[in-house]
Amino acid sequence: MIKKTIKEPFWVKHFPFILIVGGFLGIFASLTLSLDEIKLLKNPNFQPACNLNPLLSCTSVISSTQAKAFAGVPNPYLGLAGFAVVVTFGMAILAGAKYKKWFWQGLLIGTFLATLFIHWLFFETVYNIGKLCLYCMLTWIVTIGIFWYTLLMNYRQGFLPVPKQFKKAADFVSRHHLDILIAWYLIIAGLILNHFWYFFGPH
Repeated sequence: MIKKTIKEPFWVKHFPFILIVGGFLGIFASLTLSLDEIKLLKNPNFQPACNLNPLLSCTSVISSTQAKAFAGVPNPYLGLAGFAVVVTFGMAILAGAKYKKWFWQGLLIGTFLATLFIHWLFFETVYNIGKLCLYCMLTWIVTIGIFWYTLLMNYRQGFLPVPKQFKKAADFVSRHHLDILIAWYLIIAGLILNHFWYFFGPH
């Protein structure tokens, strides 16, 4: 009798690269925003390179109260620390490190909280500040991707308990991981386009 071999999803093999590439992109965006904020403190007339037009204005977002959500600490500083952890984790897995269940669950909790935070920032940026920051949006993209595949990896390794009645739904989500992620991004893009249609739409 020939045994059927179940092919691993491509993202399992490339999971460390998802963390590393996503983490480095997050560090790049956070570092750029941090440096721009320092320059703005020194010179209020400084114009960051991402100030492209009245809508795409990093200065408006950097200068907002929402940009220092935790005890006055600038959000990009938190990003630098968080994404550095993600890169370290990815590098270690790539080098062959094996982590215990609690460590994987800790990464999942951390990325989940970060994802909640960036959705709050998305809402505040779009609906209250009324401006868009390109580097902020880059952190939104990579944070969602990192969380999504960390969630799937925890499920695949049995570190995320799922009730039996939801097992088929969980397997469906695992199989259609990329479709769901793209839909997630498209919903965010759609909300942005809908809110700022006066700017993007025909004039």
